[in-house]
Amino acid sequence: MAVDYAVIVVYLAGMLAMGWWGMRRAKSKSEFLVAGRRLGPWMYSGTMAAIVLGGASTIGGVGLGYQYGLSGAWMVFTIGLGLLALSVFFSARIARLKVYTVSEMLDLRYGGRAGVISGVVMWAYTLMLAVTSTIAYATIFDVLFDVNRTVAIILGGAIVVAYSTLGGMWSITITDMVQFVVKTIGVLLLLLPIAVVKAGGFSEMKAELPTEYFDPLGIGGETIFTYVLIYTFGMLIGQDIWQRVFTARNDRTARWGGTVAGTYCLVYAVAGAVIGTAAKVMYPTLPSADAAFATIVKDELPVGVRGLVLAAALAAVMSTSSGALIACATVANNDIWSRLRGVVAKDDGVERDEVKGNRAFILIMGVAVIVIAIALNNVVEALTVAYNLLVGGLLVPILGGLLWRRGTAAGALAAVAVGGAAVIGLMAGYGILANEPVYYGLLASLAVYVVVSLATKPTDAAVLSAWRERLAGRGTEETAAPDPVGV
Repeated sequence: MAVDYAVIVVYLAGMLAMGWWGMRRAKSKSEFLVAGRRLGPWMYSGTMAAIVLGGASTIGGVGLGYQYGLSGAWMVFTIGLGLLALSVFFSARIARLKVYTVSEMLDLRYGGRAGVISGVVMWAYTLMLAVTSTIAYATIFDVLFDVNRTVAIILGGAIVVAYSTLGGMWSITITDMVQFVVKTIGVLLLLLPIAVVKAGGFSEMKAELPTEYFDPLGIGGETIFTYVLIYTFGMLIGQDIWQRVFTARNDRTARWGGTVAGTYCLVYAVAGAVIGTAAKVMYPTLPSADAAFATIVKDELPVGVRGLVLAAALAAVMSTSSGALIACATVANNDIWSRLRGVVAKDDGVERDEVKGNRAFILIMGVAVIVIAIALNNVVEALTVAYNLLVGGLLVPILGGLLWRRGTAAGALAAVAVGGAAVIGLMAGYGILANEPVYYGLLASLAVYVVVSLATKPTDAAVLSAWRERLAGRGTEETAAPDPVGV
């Protein structure tokens, strides 16, 4: 394992070096939080794909393939569909708003009264997303170094917190681009063909496994529908995803770069399911489906290649973790803390102080994430709670604001409150992993939004006029100058 260790150590050292480079570059709030809104199409595509394809998409995607066969691709496939929908239909408008958070968008659309409540919901989502990503370090470092769970979480989490705190979005962007390359080589170009060959090829896989393993709908229609509802729609409204859209240099970059990233996700989904199916042939009696990835890597790959593929898994986890962490800190500082203090964030020239403040929040949130990850055991339940709150509480007011002119601030606030409360109450009644909470919570949010909006005074014409100006790319002095790094 010495060669594999060397590969991993070099990779981790490189991540920290990128953090140091980002610290030297991030000199303003815009640079620190959204990479100066300067990313070109190739870097934007790579980093967007990196953040949405995390440990759940890699380790979990292979596990679903092990359990259900090719239909196990549906979870990651619906993530790709969500990213495609966001990129084609909404990303250009989102990028033109020149804001930093989803709650700022809601304030612009509804007149400044939706920010704190929506910020709390979004903060809870990004916090749980960061926690679940951090827990995934335990699986990878256990395979690598045979260390206990707590040490693994602290080790992996500390590295992510370090480079994220140092350079903000610039550090995360550069590291995510490296992680995208490592994932592509490690999972798609190495692990996928090796797993298929080791399993005897597709003909042997079909001969060894039941026919339902090769049924595209074998995982079940209700499960697929739930994936669409949670992950496809979740991609449309998550702060971690929107914050990456804000990094795009222009509308075209956001639209076409995101489309490329979404297509990549579809390919990644199928690859994970095929790897899991091959693992089922080689190891038919594993104690856990989630152990399939680590087992096939540990037992079937040659020295050096094994280190690279484990680095790919580590890259997947780190990219999602760092993206969720900066999103969580941005929401906590800009949408909650600043508003509670009565301070409105402005680009008024006090840029270094704003960088220090945001850097401090990343450090604080990072430490909190590590502590919660150590204390929490059930990753699936935490992630389900996060996505249920996000979709049930925020999907309707966000998409309603973008698509329905008659929506009002009162309707948006009611939708957030009722949808969020309904999801929490229904999870208590049906169980956290049940499908009903997000179904009924979303319907309740939609009904309340429509009824309250129609029953209250329409949004002020001046607010709507300012909103249309921002959607058209006007009404803000912030510019996105070309940059040689944002290729």
